[in-house]
Amino acid sequence: MTTVRALNDDEVFNEMKKMVAFIKQEALEKAREIKVKADEEFNIEKAKIVRQESLNIEAVFERKIKQAEVQKRISQSNHINKARLRTLQQREQVLDQLFEETRTRTQKLSSNDSSYGELLNKLVLQGAYTLMESGVVVRCRQQDVEKVEEATRYAKEQFEKTLNMSLDITIGDDYLPSSNAGGVILTGLKGKIVVDNTLEARLEIVKEDMLPQLRVILFGHSPNRKFFN
Repeated sequence: MTTVRALNDDEVFNEMKKMVAFIKQEALEKAREIKVKADEEFNIEKAKIVRQESLNIEAVFERKIKQAEVQKRISQSNHINKARLRTLQQREQVLDQLFEETRTRTQKLSSNDSSYGELLNKLVLQGAYTLMESGVVVRCRQQDVEKVEEATRYAKEQFEKTLNMSLDITIGDDYLPSSNAGGVILTGLKGKIVVDNTLEARLEIVKEDMLPQLRVILFGHSPNRKFFN
């Protein structure tokens, strides 16, 4: 029968050193595993955070870029609108100058006796046709009375000849201002119906009727217009 010999102190000490070394090795390996796992988890979490922050930064920049684009479009639109308004104002000034020049020339029409007399004939006759009344009163400038008397005779003759209807046409003593460019105002039904055939009134009619055409002649068609019928 084999007997187990007791370990001496040196042997016990060596065995303990081996056990300590083994435990220490196990602990180091376990620590490395923990560190590796912790590093992996850290890197994963860090990557998530970096990615999320990158997305946040990209979103912020996208918003800023969009805001900048919106501001740019607003600024461009404002500049275009201001330029369009300046263009419209300048066009209106040109038209105002054109009609002011026309008014100035209109004031001079009455200085030509022959052509002004023919014009009065037409204005009185046209007014009589518009009123279609048997009794008509004509107002004119005091300096035009003689010419208007001739015009009323002409209008009476043409009116009665054309319509086979008598016409009593007289000149009223309520004269138009001498500063008026000329022409006549006709009234019927005791002043209830009025036909303004003064040169200023005719000019305003022409202005309203021809203004669209004048705009096209002077400035061309609007680039935004697609149809012209």
